[in-house]
Amino acid sequence: MLSPTECAPTQKGMSPTECPLTQKPMSPTECPPAQKRVVVLGSTGSIGVAALEVAAGLGARVRIVGLAARSNWQRLAEQAERWRPAAVAIVEERHYEELRRAAPAGVKVLAGVDGLVELVATSEANFVLAAIVGAAGLPATLAAVERGLDVGLANKESLVVAGTLLTRLARERGGRLIPVDSEHSAVFQALHSGRPSEVRRIYLTASGGPFRTWTREQMERATLRDALNHPTWDMGPKITIDSATMMNKALEIIEATHLFDVTPEQVEVLVHPESIVHSMVEFCDGSLVAQLSTPDMRTPIQYALTYPERVEGLAGTVDWRGGRCLTFEPPDVERFPALRLGYEAARRGGSSGAVLNGANEAAVERFRAGTVKFPEIARLTEEVLRRHGWVERPTLSELLEADAWARQEVNACTS
Repeated sequence: MLSPTECAPTQKGMSPTECPLTQKPMSPTECPPAQKRVVVLGSTGSIGVAALEVAAGLGARVRIVGLAARSNWQRLAEQAERWRPAAVAIVEERHYEELRRAAPAGVKVLAGVDGLVELVATSEANFVLAAIVGAAGLPATLAAVERGLDVGLANKESLVVAGTLLTRLARERGGRLIPVDSEHSAVFQALHSGRPSEVRRIYLTASGGPFRTWTREQMERATLRDALNHPTWDMGPKITIDSATMMNKALEIIEATHLFDVTPEQVEVLVHPESIVHSMVEFCDGSLVAQLSTPDMRTPIQYALTYPERVEGLAGTVDWRGGRCLTFEPPDVERFPALRLGYEAARRGGSSGAVLNGANEAAVERFRAGTVKFPEIARLTEEVLRRHGWVERPTLSELLEADAWARQEVNACTS
């Protein structure tokens, strides 16, 4: 793999004065950036679509070598036609034949979780964007880390379920885990201002979601349409509902402890409805370093793809000329009890994250199906977490069993 400062090799038959990526003349002192060969896991979701927009904007810097989706085979086939990757994969195997018939000639079609793993394991990628929502993307993410590839993590669940395994394997194999979540990308960038030992506190900001000003009584009557009406971000339905319950912050607390090697007590959540400050790091000398930008996921996606470089981006910039007021307030854990569950799971560690994540995913599905009310998402998740037989140092198979058990428990409670 080329480092960001190494010049890409000249292709056979090409003049030494031609750029190997653009095949255009360049001066002897010019050195083009190393090309990112990218697999996008979750290419049809909101993050994946934004990532492909960023890839198009980056031009020759990025080549898409693999695409994968959970169920949207039609859009995946369209993306394969546009990008012509070596292979594509669909998680839901029932769509395999449809995708195979629709995919362009010469593009290999894979299916199932094993298909995702094969896509990552056999590709010529040097970067994998993990953006499949839920635990389904975990085996493929682990396969990427096993290969020593750089992984852009847009999938909270991989770290929540198996953070200890992922971070240890990344250290052993030499790959980098680069956060794509706007909050953790912000922390990742702010941490460049000091040493890990100098970090006093991390502040994860939260928009507050659509129910920031709602009373508990109003939230009892919240509909699916209400929960999906996010005030600032354009995200997929599961992530948007997690924002409404603030379970997304609960998961991000756990994620931060693994990514940045901090204790749960060093992570605080602040509600920041403008969504301009994406997170902050407080250092031991009292300095507070924050990353600010418009609420557009293309910014952290591009930073992950071009790290450690910065290049012109697609997202707009914050306009300060008209004046802006940035507000911060503590979260209300009585109205948003999911936050308390995040701290509890982060402190216990072990299999707790897998159970929290699995129970929440199942409860969200029940809410989307109309079989439980909005506040029951957190209530069901807490009940299952309390009943869990905690495992301190779980293996991957034990983590997946804990995840499956939690889902079954939620479904049993609501059937």
